[in-house]
Amino acid sequence: MTLQEIKNRFGIIGGSPVLDRAIDIAKQVAPTDLTVLITGESGTGKEVFPQIIHALSARKHGQYIAVNCGAIPEGTIDSELFGHEKGSFTGAHEARKGYFEVANGGTIFLDEVAEMPMATQARLLRVLESGEFIKVGSSKVLKTDVRVVAATNVNIQSAIEKGKFREDLYYRLNTVPIIIPPLRERKQDIYLLFRKFAADFSSKYRMPTIKLDADAEQILSNYYFQGNVRQLKNITEQISVIEKTRDINAETLVKYLPVNQTSQLPVLTNNTGGSNNDFSERDILYKVLFDMKKDLTDLKKVVVDLIENDNQMNHDFHPENATIIKKLYQDVGTTPETTIQLGYNTSTPTVMNANETTNSKIIEVEESLSLQEIEEDMIKKALTKHKGKRKNAAKELGISERTLYRKINEYNIK
Repeated sequence: MTLQEIKNRFGIIGGSPVLDRAIDIAKQVAPTDLTVLITGESGTGKEVFPQIIHALSARKHGQYIAVNCGAIPEGTIDSELFGHEKGSFTGAHEARKGYFEVANGGTIFLDEVAEMPMATQARLLRVLESGEFIKVGSSKVLKTDVRVVAATNVNIQSAIEKGKFREDLYYRLNTVPIIIPPLRERKQDIYLLFRKFAADFSSKYRMPTIKLDADAEQILSNYYFQGNVRQLKNITEQISVIEKTRDINAETLVKYLPVNQTSQLPVLTNNTGGSNNDFSERDILYKVLFDMKKDLTDLKKVVVDLIENDNQMNHDFHPENATIIKKLYQDVGTTPETTIQLGYNTSTPTVMNANETTNSKIIEVEESLSLQEIEEDMIKKALTKHKGKRKNAAKELGISERTLYRKINEYNIK
């Protein structure tokens, strides 16, 4: 089955390379019995990929069961997954088969697997290792032949560090990882999805299809969809039902986009609240530039004060002052837009533009224009400040530990 045939069969819209890569991995791993872990943000469509894997596998004629682990109460999840015997707990009036027994010979999809209680994780680990499980209230060991596909929108590494997820279970589940890209990384697919949803709601509510003008289409494609495909679908449905006109302009569209997400600039927040959001390299650079702007303003004030003090005291401009100013520039890693040249001789000190010439001794402080160098320097400073503790350094920079690890490897920071 070709890539396009898979998309047509499972209703997948889009042609971005990152999406095609995820589908191709699912296609390649389907004929095997390997365990698959699907990761991605909420609303990206993770539930479609287990269906692809099951339909293209030798188990396609067996049972396919999807289980939302986060929706099952902790006290009953063991019974749901592994079954129970009659009288094993209050309300157990008869024996019941669990999903692993029912799905024998087929595929079971464990959605939101990171929400599973620790005790249940231990039971699941045994199933993955030996295919064995025990019903609640029984001592008899049963066998099952089930292909497990799991999914989560949680940062598993962070959950492991907090003691909420078993590391050995993670490695069992993560035999083949499939990463579903967020919608903002599939910009070319956003308008295609909008048109598909608009046509569906037009048919559902028996009304003409809504259309976007060029400006509205541009805004939609550049919007940061926190809720991904699910959020886009909801917005399309709202506009289809509420708006009387079928031609939607930018002004109308913006009313349906949450205000706190329409800006293209990242919102810099203190990440101590345990957020799972992962900031991109662009977010790091914005944070660095914002901090540099404040440092630069403070630096200008220091330079002016030094010069004014020398004027008031009617002293020569000492080389030590130039050294101090140069050191200040090095500390913030930048200079004003024009190179500052500080000349000193037996006359009154002056601040000259780069184009002016003088026979006096010149100190030039040049600006580094490389964003990569600035980013690398900020990461080094954060690591030095926190004595090499990457977790604290990541919090200081406002990024996740995963992003910090990747940047450390990229810049070969020791």
